[in-house]
Amino acid sequence: MTEASRTNGRSSNGSLNLLADQAYAELMGQLRSGSLMSGAFLSMPVLVERLACPIAAVRDAVKRAEAGGLVTVLPKRGVMVMDAGADMTRECLELRAIFDCEGARRLIQNVDRIELGALRTVHEELREAVLGQSDPDLTRRAIETDLSLHDALSAGLASPLAERLYAENRDRIAVIQNTRPFLADRIVSAMDEHLTIIGAIEARDTEAALTAIRTHLDGTLRWWGVSPS
Repeated sequence: MTEASRTNGRSSNGSLNLLADQAYAELMGQLRSGSLMSGAFLSMPVLVERLACPIAAVRDAVKRAEAGGLVTVLPKRGVMVMDAGADMTRECLELRAIFDCEGARRLIQNVDRIELGALRTVHEELREAVLGQSDPDLTRRAIETDLSLHDALSAGLASPLAERLYAENRDRIAVIQNTRPFLADRIVSAMDEHLTIIGAIEARDTEAALTAIRTHLDGTLRWWGVSPS
């Protein structure tokens, strides 16, 4: 093989990888935003059109999403977005609580100064906005604020592998959240639960933090109607 052939091959592979990354980013954006909802079925030609990328890049993106449990490939038929049913919802939320507990424990034990003031303020402001009905886009804001605490706790894991697994589960929860808008009373109770967690971590009370996380999990499972029988 000539040097020119090798150079062209590397350039071609680089272009394909770039397109695959672009297709994956677009696919993830549509899953996270709810443009592609739980249980949706799309043929490959339709998905190619929606992602505006070549079919080879879309196939690569779909494989990556399937590895994270976000879609299922149906051979010779198309792609189905993950089912956000009771079992999947419960498993994803319980897994997140495991990450939350370990992240909180490590933050309390290993971080000299725990800076959660800004996070507390965001939660308090959302709670007040709900009570005052001053924000017309509460569902979007509630999802972002809800994730902000869980993301902060995952950062305490200080493990690239654990953080990757958390991120994959976070994407699955995003699909789940898009199936049902937050109600005002649940936003308030969820923010109260989050603020209790934040307060316990700030006080470096590990047992109180773990109890608060489990209480938040129980409340979330009940709200979704997927509490263990």
